[in-house]
Amino acid sequence: MKPAAFDYVVAESLQEALAALSDAGEGGRVIAGGQSLMAILNMRLARPDVLVDISRIEGLNEIRHNRDFVEVGAAVTQAQLLDWPHLEATLPLLAKALPHVGHIQTRNRGTICGSLCHADPSSEIPLVLALLSGDIVLQSRSGIRTLQASSFQVGMLTTAKRHDEIAIAARFPVRRPGHGYAFAEFNRRHGDFAIVALAAIADGKSVRLGVGGVADVPTCRDFASLSGEPLDAALNDFAWECGGYDDIHATSRHRRELVRRLGRKVIEEAVRCRA
Repeated sequence: MKPAAFDYVVAESLQEALAALSDAGEGGRVIAGGQSLMAILNMRLARPDVLVDISRIEGLNEIRHNRDFVEVGAAVTQAQLLDWPHLEATLPLLAKALPHVGHIQTRNRGTICGSLCHADPSSEIPLVLALLSGDIVLQSRSGIRTLQASSFQVGMLTTAKRHDEIAIAARFPVRRPGHGYAFAEFNRRHGDFAIVALAAIADGKSVRLGVGGVADVPTCRDFASLSGEPLDAALNDFAWECGGYDDIHATSRHRRELVRRLGRKVIEEAVRCRA
C-alpha cells in the first residue's frame, strides 16, 4: 500500500514548522527521519493532512554536552549519536543500547527523538531515557515545556505530546562517578524490536533495573538485594508487576521469565562494571 494523499511542508526554521503544525490542527504530523512514520503511513494506520519535515532546520541536528546532561536535537540521527566521540564517556548506557537499535541503514535515517515520540514499548531508546530519568523538551507556538520520560510516554505508541508541539530535544543525564551500567535484550534477530529489553544502573548500594517490551511503557524498579534468593524473589515480583502480554513473538509467561533470568544477568553486569 501507499500513503493517502497529504500536503508536505519542508520547514526552513522552527517557527515555520510550528506555524504549519498549528495551522494543520490535529491533521498535522512531524517527520525527521521517518523510519517508523513512513511504515505507518504506507499501511494507512495514520492519514495526516499535512506532513511537516523538520530535518533541515538549523540547530536541531546538534548534540550539546552540558554539565548534567547531554541534549540531543530532534534531527540528530541514531548513527550520528553513535559516532559521537564522547558517547562512551558521557552516556555509557546509551552507548551499549544504540547498536541494538534497528540496522545500520535505519540508524542512518532514524532519529533519537523520533524513536521517543513513536513510543514503542519494546524500543531501546525510550527505555534508556526512562531509566536515566531524562527529559523531553517540547515546543509549540505558545511556549516551551519539559517533561520527564515517565510523564512523556503514557501508553503503547502514546505520548503526552500535544498535536501542535514538536519534541525539539531529549536530555540524557550524564554518567555519574562510581556507577555501573548494563544493557541486554532478547529478540529473534539482531535489529528486530526487542521481545524483552533490560537496562540497569548500579551505584554500590542498590541497582535500578528497567524493562521494555513487557508492559505498555518502560518500567523501572530499585533493587536493594543484589544476590541470592532475595534478588530472585524481588525479580519475580517485578516480573508480575510488569504483567506482560501475548503476541506472535512471545507469551506473557515467556516475557516474565526473561525478566527473571536476564534481569539477574544485567544486574550482575552493572555491579561488575561499577568495580
